[in-house]
Amino acid sequence: MITNLNPALILVLGPLLIPVLKGNVRTVYTLLLPVLSFVQLYTLPAGSHAEVEVFDLTLMTLHMDRLSFMFAVIFHIAAFIATVYSLHLRDSLQQAIGLVYAGCALGVVLAGDLVTLFIYWEAAAVSSVFLIWARRTPSSYRAGMRYLIIQVISGFLLLAGIILHARAGGSIEFTRLDLNSPGGLLIFLAFGIKCAFPLLHSWLVDAYPEATETGTVVLSAFTTKMAVYALATAFPGTEILIWIGLIMTAFPIFYAVIENDLRRVLTYSMINQLGFMVVGVGIGTELALNGTAAHAFADILFKGLLFMSMGAVLLRTGKINGSDLGGLYKSMPYTTGFCIIGAASISAFPLFSAFVTKSMIMEAAAHEGLTLAWLVMLFASAGVFHHAGIKIPFFAFFAHDSGIRCKEAPVSMLIAMALAAAVSMCIGIFPQTLYALLPYQTEYEPFTFTHVITQLQLLLFSALAFTWLLRQGIYPPELHSVNIDADWLYRKPGAWLARQTLKSVASGEKGIFISIKKLSFEAAARLHRHHGPQGLLAKTWPTGSMVLWVAFLLGVYLIFYYLY
Repeated sequence: MITNLNPALILVLGPLLIPVLKGNVRTVYTLLLPVLSFVQLYTLPAGSHAEVEVFDLTLMTLHMDRLSFMFAVIFHIAAFIATVYSLHLRDSLQQAIGLVYAGCALGVVLAGDLVTLFIYWEAAAVSSVFLIWARRTPSSYRAGMRYLIIQVISGFLLLAGIILHARAGGSIEFTRLDLNSPGGLLIFLAFGIKCAFPLLHSWLVDAYPEATETGTVVLSAFTTKMAVYALATAFPGTEILIWIGLIMTAFPIFYAVIENDLRRVLTYSMINQLGFMVVGVGIGTELALNGTAAHAFADILFKGLLFMSMGAVLLRTGKINGSDLGGLYKSMPYTTGFCIIGAASISAFPLFSAFVTKSMIMEAAAHEGLTLAWLVMLFASAGVFHHAGIKIPFFAFFAHDSGIRCKEAPVSMLIAMALAAAVSMCIGIFPQTLYALLPYQTEYEPFTFTHVITQLQLLLFSALAFTWLLRQGIYPPELHSVNIDADWLYRKPGAWLARQTLKSVASGEKGIFISIKKLSFEAAARLHRHHGPQGLLAKTWPTGSMVLWVAFLLGVYLIFYYLY
């Protein structure tokens, strides 16, 4: 392979041929692209490659260390699984856009400088919106527009931050940045939008559930995780991230419990899991950063698995609300089994992936004496078992029998779910395989007696609480409703303000147009009075008067000439 070829380019440029290919040729070619890109990645040595000189700037378009390599590996795995999942589609554009988007995300984690990072950052935003619009409904179009606006704002902040950082004498190399500088603060906010910080998170909950079945799976894998990578690279050990992350772990639990749309439940669950990663970045120790990278790796798989199972349900039933589903284990037994594996993984059951990844972050908090942070993450771990570990499979496949009888998911979907389930279980059973990829060497051992017993107790009491609340009728029922979140601020007051502003502008434009029209008519009338057929300047002037005026002007000119 070419030693300076960026693997991201294979995924960005290669899919351009997908729409013109047909049948098995297109299938083989589509599956081959992430494989070729991974082979290219695997053959690259560590360090910087492909330096380019542009406008007196040295761009490191390809840089790889252990952290970026680990994220690049899981991005390739996710791209391959998502491609398999999408093989049942006849919409070749979705397949192509999904790989382009994955390539842009890969370009972000392999970028060695801030300019290259910005280019791929924006390309990922623009390409990903088509996965939302591909559903071709009015609601998906509106959600896609809101999503694109938020992503462009993130890119604008990133670009402004890079400019300020460079003007202050900082290097454009993508490395640790200073949060206290104006440029660093803007870059931090840009990353925070992509990472779904509190009050900046609603674009995720708004847009992801509106995408296609395949689109949601692809979206769940890349945007937020490349933001986690960016934070881990630029702002490790930034204390404020601990508190931001703790809020992220806690508040989505309450929304997820009352939410009826099961894909929306999973988006809140995604914010919850991102919170653990952000806490790990904020702690900033080697163990915490290892835990962040490991949990991001595992989360892409088990969250993708849960989204894939819900996508299969939506494809076969046309419904995704918990109140409309139930009893689907009779019609979709394989999808049910894969969903349960995803639920066990996200809930951190022993021998499943999150058990060996999330605990690293909690252990790092305990080592640093962050007792409050540890307790909040413990509460969040119990909460995620409620809304993702129990609620998703229970209301979709069990609970009451909705009477829906449908076909099992397409074979391509089942194979993709099987792959994600197998890797999630392998991580949980053989964690050292994953630990070998971590950015720092670790001797962490997850299967201690204390950790196993503590986690089983947490899961047991959480399950008992769910059962008791359900039996007593206290657990929030699955109802058709609208839950107000932070997006209400720009979807209602913000929209009203925008409409009023446009009205004011339109009114002002009308007034300005009338004034200009009036002034134009007055000027034309004046010109006509002086230059028209009967105007003063159109009359015949006597020769004597003209000589007098010429002499007068010449005299004035001579006076000014000799004076000055």
